[in-house]
Amino acid sequence: MVVLMSISFTLATHRFRRNIVRLPWPLNRLTGFNAFWYSHHLLGFVYVLLLVHGTFLFLAHSWAQKTTWLYISIPLLLYLGERSLRACRSEYYSVEILKVSVLPGNVFSLVMLKPRGFKYRSGQYIFLQCPAISQFEWHPFSITSAPGDEYLSVHIRTVGDWTRELKCVFTDHVNSKPLPGRAKLGHLVKMERESQPRLLVDGPYGAPAQDYQNYDVLLLVGLGIGATPFVSILKDLLNNTKTMEEHTPTGSTTETTRSEDSSNSFGSLNTTPSGKRKFQSRTGTGQAQAYFYWVTREAGSLEWFKGVMDEVAEMDRKGQIELHNYLTSVYDESDARSTLITMVQALNHAKHGVDILSGTRARTHFARPEWKEVFGRIASKHAYKTVGVFYCGMPLLAKELNALSLEFTRKTATRFEFHKEYF
Repeated sequence: MVVLMSISFTLATHRFRRNIVRLPWPLNRLTGFNAFWYSHHLLGFVYVLLLVHGTFLFLAHSWAQKTTWLYISIPLLLYLGERSLRACRSEYYSVEILKVSVLPGNVFSLVMLKPRGFKYRSGQYIFLQCPAISQFEWHPFSITSAPGDEYLSVHIRTVGDWTRELKCVFTDHVNSKPLPGRAKLGHLVKMERESQPRLLVDGPYGAPAQDYQNYDVLLLVGLGIGATPFVSILKDLLNNTKTMEEHTPTGSTTETTRSEDSSNSFGSLNTTPSGKRKFQSRTGTGQAQAYFYWVTREAGSLEWFKGVMDEVAEMDRKGQIELHNYLTSVYDESDARSTLITMVQALNHAKHGVDILSGTRARTHFARPEWKEVFGRIASKHAYKTVGVFYCGMPLLAKELNALSLEFTRKTATRFEFHKEYF
């Protein structure tokens, strides 16, 4: 048991799991996600040996004292039940691929026909399995489509062997025609159903970002591909606002709740008669304020969600959402080396309303955001409000955002609650 658990532990360490350790052939197969994944199935043999160990106890002679099987059987039955449920559900949720978009920065998007009866909330994630690659491997990906959409979409970055093979399966297939370009989800193009490989879906599963509806104001921070759960949230906010406006009769008056802070037009979370929670503003428009900060290293990454950004900008006629793109691979805006491009960019954005780098209406800034200024601006604008801070990315920035949330909660009249999700 100790030997098998030591093998599982070693292959699960960061250097082995991330394929950082370079070993000669054939020992190179002991690194990477596959080695980590399959080595953990050795724990099944550990349970068998534990039963053997518990049966041949030297100090216990009565069968009633040998209770190892009792403590193992209950969690084992629960585990087998969960795996059986996943297998049945994934077969039922076998999806049809509608569109494949190949994007810069080793990213591609899959747009799938939403399975019948599949319900989820923005911010949640799903597991995908492609039997053509492996019958056992399931990998999690955040959902980038909104719950009200007729399709299901994910954006996948090829960082491992499984994701690379998945991209090849759907882009190098003989009869499939992927669509290189921008992932604008408004126009769906069907692929040939008979020739495309099977793709199974399991989920949805909960994530911290799904609780965005509990807050008056949202601060969404995505690092690189970590922006994926927030794209769904932005679209869902706009879809909900649009639905509420359509169901509000023209000229009708709604009761509003007044407070001392009459200058703040964004309100709190109310409950409908059916028990479903929704955002209710003090002006009766049902809007919720959201600030989205997307920090990326490469300019090509801005192409990932260009279509989505344009859709958000087109639908958001009332300034419900603020979009901020930050490019960290160039000099700071105050640096003399980037002054010229900053001026040209500002003039073009002021004249045409389009950013030069991203090609969207969201202005692209250089270097990293001044997070203390961001928190200070939100705190002064939304006094006596609760701001939900949601972060998805690397752990280093999470510590800084968590510290600032605690600091501004203590020093200002605005409450910041921090939630993190690591990629």
